[in-house]
Amino acid sequence: MRHRIGMEALPAVLAADRDAAFPYLVRALIDGIYSGALRLTGSGADAEDITQEAFLRAYRALGTYPAERIRELRLREWVWVIAANLCRNQARSRQRHPVEALSADARVADPAPGPEALALAFDYDEVLASHLARLPWAQRSAVVLRHVTGLPYAEVAAALGRPEGTVKADVHRGLQQLRAALEEER
Repeated sequence: MRHRIGMEALPAVLAADRDAAFPYLVRALIDGIYSGALRLTGSGADAEDITQEAFLRAYRALGTYPAERIRELRLREWVWVIAANLCRNQARSRQRHPVEALSADARVADPAPGPEALALAFDYDEVLASHLARLPWAQRSAVVLRHVTGLPYAEVAAALGRPEGTVKADVHRGLQQLRAALEEER
């Protein structure tokens, strides 16, 4: 299987030969899953773990599904359901087990940068990511899946297990809050 397989044909190919076709699924979705997980978790390491775990779970699940069910899967939505649940579970776990701050004795002295260094270091993406991380989960996940990964509203709704109208409202509210926060930043 050296040729490229489109997302439309991939379910049938996966149903016929999961092992040979699965790398095509990973190649088609990995960048979007990682990017979305990164924005949802705020951590590159967590995003890598979630991306890997999402594909591992998808691979294992495909091994238990009959061929007919695999042929009917909407793969991008299905993998995003797995990834979004992993992100949500990780966020809940962080709330229950927050990371403790270093004690005063363990902190390393860090000289404060001057105004010029701060101006040069200003990174719009980091500011946006910081504000995005402060959004409530429902809004953050909807905004990320819609605008970072580019999923259509129907797929975002399926991935999050919420009605499409609710997802649209969450995206709208989330974008309003981001705009307001960025305006305050200026």
